[in-house]
Amino acid sequence: MTGITHTTALWYASRATGVVTLLLLTAVLLLGILVNRQGRLPGLPSFAVTGLHRNLSLMAVAFLAIHVITAIVDPYVTIGLAAAVLPFVSAYKPFWLGLGAISLDLIAALILTSLARASINRRAWRGIHWLAYAAWPLAVMHSLGSSSDARRGLVFAVLAGCVLAVAVALSWRLSRAAREIPRAARAAATLSRMPARKADL
Repeated sequence: MTGITHTTALWYASRATGVVTLLLLTAVLLLGILVNRQGRLPGLPSFAVTGLHRNLSLMAVAFLAIHVITAIVDPYVTIGLAAAVLPFVSAYKPFWLGLGAISLDLIAALILTSLARASINRRAWRGIHWLAYAAWPLAVMHSLGSSSDARRGLVFAVLAGCVLAVAVALSWRLSRAAREIPRAARAAATLSRMPARKADL
């Protein structure tokens, strides 16, 4: 049995950092889904939620950078720097690596616009922020398609757990929104009828 060589170390580093990046992106996405309109989670004030969101995002970016660098340096396959940022130009699994490149580009756009938030229209920033949520499903598909070990065993269980967690959070958020809409509609209808009642008096 041979030990870990330079090449296999890069392979393991690329796979491991990819899995950790997906876990962190899932945590960031879950925070975005579960926080209420006041930016709070049960038991946490808004500033703590903001700090947690920021720190998780920075950690995800750091692991993503290591994942991309180790994948490019790994001599097992040839993945150039251009293929990491330009979709579908890689000679190796162009479609699946292209999805990863789009995910990376969306995250990069979110980072750059967040750094320049003071000089960007709030509506435009929010649009880019919401668009960046698409980075998560693209990262999941990239993981499943570009790595055969992601379709079985522990890595597959991690991916399945991430998908399940997001599905449960989305279901909870949508059901909560559905319960809030009728109350808001009833309140609006009540307020709209109030001047008419006064006129009748």
